[in-house]
Amino acid sequence: MAKEKILVVDDEKNIVELVKYNLNKEGYDVICAYDGFEAVNLTRQESPDLIILDIMLPGQSGMDVCRILRKETRTPIIMATAKGEEIDKILGLEMGADDYVTKPFSPRELVARVKAVLRRTSSRGEEKDEVSFDDLTINLIKHEVRKGGEEVDLKPKEFDLLRLLATNPGKVFTRDFLLEQLWGYDYLGDTRTVDVHMRRLRQKIEVDAASPCYLKTVHGIGYKFQHEEKE
Repeated sequence: MAKEKILVVDDEKNIVELVKYNLNKEGYDVICAYDGFEAVNLTRQESPDLIILDIMLPGQSGMDVCRILRKETRTPIIMATAKGEEIDKILGLEMGADDYVTKPFSPRELVARVKAVLRRTSSRGEEKDEVSFDDLTINLIKHEVRKGGEEVDLKPKEFDLLRLLATNPGKVFTRDFLLEQLWGYDYLGDTRTVDVHMRRLRQKIEVDAASPCYLKTVHGIGYKFQHEEKE
């Protein structure tokens, strides 16, 4: 079995070497970048299985890199943030990062987060390429959604939410489960984050967001994707 490849991006070479050493010990193949431009280029060339991305980078910031890559790939991203910079954590997660770690971090904690994120995202490779419901088509590989043939512009977390629900039609998901599954177990926000994303998603894919055909609320519990064949 091929080793899982991890891209470590940080302009502090001592941190890169420390992270690389500990990930190598766990059996991962590690490649390194020291600025934002190099990170984007290496991602395109090497197709890593996961990216550890520092926010404070020369050239392009980690936020810029995350924004660029989320338009091209669903590779999981762990953001490294400065201690106490909660706004960076929130912005990173909203932009599509899968988790974050606060500097200074212990190598043991980082390895645990890497394993957890890879576990959480590994099922993506088992999905179909595309699922369709009447006039709604979701391409799970290209990260595209079309309604009536027209492309719908979804943010990364909106797409992740739709993908999870649509690939499990009829299954009820609690808000707590969705928050943990899509934002990580220690996300600083609360379940209202799920409600906000659901509201925006309905506005984009439903004919009438106030009376949705697909994205149903299960009162007191959470949400489910419902599809009834049209006669």
